[in-house]
Amino acid sequence: MRKWIGIVLILTSFFFLGIGGYQYFEMNAKQNDALKSAQSIVYADRASDREFSDFEGVIRDYDPAGGDVIGLLRAPKLNEEWPVVEGTSDEDLKAGVGHFIGTGFPGEARQILLSGHRDTVFRNLGDLEIGDIVEVQLSYGTFQYEIEETFIVDADDRTVIDYSIDEEVLTISTCYPFRFVGDAPERYIINAKPLNR
Repeated sequence: MRKWIGIVLILTSFFFLGIGGYQYFEMNAKQNDALKSAQSIVYADRASDREFSDFEGVIRDYDPAGGDVIGLLRAPKLNEEWPVVEGTSDEDLKAGVGHFIGTGFPGEARQILLSGHRDTVFRNLGDLEIGDIVEVQLSYGTFQYEIEETFIVDADDRTVIDYSIDEEVLTISTCYPFRFVGDAPERYIINAKPLNR
């Protein structure tokens, strides 16, 4: 009887390892596809060639659909770039960094909220420090932000989403602690201010 219990446990372990491996492979494939798509979007049409009056019109008309790949988030210090997807559903976050629907986009003088998983895209996010630069690249331009604060909140704390902010701030959120196994109880928050604007 013990022999059969051992066999069942081994087979069950292989089953769950197989599921985990498949999910990891699927997520990597989605992120790679989203990254290629984001790079083609960002580099196909450079906003630096536009007049500022056109730029304002582009921002006003910019309205991506949920699930669309919209651009890149870059962290030069980490030598990393991640695709940004419109929305923060489980499926969206499998593809990369999610833009929280209803928050602003660069150039709108509002809060921009980006979220990602700590065990995929944001594994090294904790290595960024105050004063470091992050970039958001969309089809209509590249926007640089300087990190001005980092802090930790409870997982259920929704006060980091502030629709009343009337100045541009980039807020980046991920689960915390970074090496926690299972559902993390807290969120790691970065706030960054626009550079040269």
